[in-house]
Amino acid sequence: MFLEVEKPLLELEKKIQELKEVTQSGGVDLSSEIRLLERKAEELKHSIYSNLTAWDRVQIARHAQRPTTLDYLRELFTQFTELHGDRYFADDAAIVAGLARFEGRACLVVGHQKGKDTKENLARNFGMPAPEGFRKAQRLMLMAQRFGLPIITFVDTPGAYPGIEAEERGQYEAIATSIALMTELTVPIVTVVIGEGGSGGALGIAVGDRVIMLEHSVYSVISPEGCATILWRDAAKAEQAAASLGLTSEVLIGLGLVDEVIHEPIGGAHRDLPMTYRAIKLSLQKHLRDLVELQPDQLVDLRYKKYRAMGQVKREVKVS
Repeated sequence: MFLEVEKPLLELEKKIQELKEVTQSGGVDLSSEIRLLERKAEELKHSIYSNLTAWDRVQIARHAQRPTTLDYLRELFTQFTELHGDRYFADDAAIVAGLARFEGRACLVVGHQKGKDTKENLARNFGMPAPEGFRKAQRLMLMAQRFGLPIITFVDTPGAYPGIEAEERGQYEAIATSIALMTELTVPIVTVVIGEGGSGGALGIAVGDRVIMLEHSVYSVISPEGCATILWRDAAKAEQAAASLGLTSEVLIGLGLVDEVIHEPIGGAHRDLPMTYRAIKLSLQKHLRDLVELQPDQLVDLRYKKYRAMGQVKREVKVS
C-alpha cells in the first residue's frame, strides 16, 4: 500500500535498487550515481511528507502495516492477560482488553483492534466495536477502579459498528454509558490515538486525563466517507470532506482537543517500528508519572474541567 504522492519516490527507490543490482552482478562501479540518487530520494521524501494533505493523513492512518493495539501490547507491556466478554451477550473481538504491566506497574489496557489482512479484519470487524465491546470495556474499567489500576486506552477505529443488530442491542446507550463512566473513574486514564479515531466508536474509550496522538493519526466526529455521504450524498468526495473536518494532529492540538502529538518516522509509524514504540513508551511514562501522584478527587475534578473547557468560544464586544 502506498500513497499517490509517494509514486515518484517509489520510482526513484526502484531505480536505486536496479543500479545496486547492476553494481553487484556486473562489476560496474555505479556508487557515485547511487549516492546522487539516494540524496535526491531523501530530499524528495522530506518534501512529500512535509506537505501531506488531510486525505493523505487518513491513508497513512489506515495503512495495513501500521502498529495495532496488540503490537503495542507485545512491545511495551509485560504479563498481558486478555479478559473477555461483557457478561450480557458476547465477547467483541474489535476491542482487546486485559491486565498488564507497564514498566512494572500493573494497569488495565483497552484498545480497538484491526486486522493486518482481510481474514483478520473480518474476524475483528475492521476494528468497529459492537455494544458488547463497550460493555466489556466498562466492566473492566470498573474492575481497574476497584483495584486502583491506571487505565491506558489505544484508539484505532473508523467508528462504532453501524449494523442494525448493533442498534438493536443498544449501541448508542453502550457508547454513552462508556463516556459517562470514564468521566467519573477515580483512576488515571491515558488515551493514545494510534490510527483512526472515528466518532463515538473512538470516544467510547477515549475520555482520558491525557489524550496523546501519533502525528499521522486522525481524530474526528465522523469518517470522511460518512461526512461526504451526508453532505454531498457522494462518498467519493471523502477527500474534500477530510480537508474540512479538521482531523489532523496539528489542528487538534491547536484547538486543545489533544494534549500531545508524538512525531512519527518519515513515512509513518510503520516505517520505523522501534522508533515509534520508543516514542510512545516515553510519552506514557511521562503522563502516568504525573497522573499517579494525583488524588482520586483531583483526577475527577481536573478531568471535568478539561472537557468542560472544550468548545468554549470567547467573544469580544466592542463598546462604541
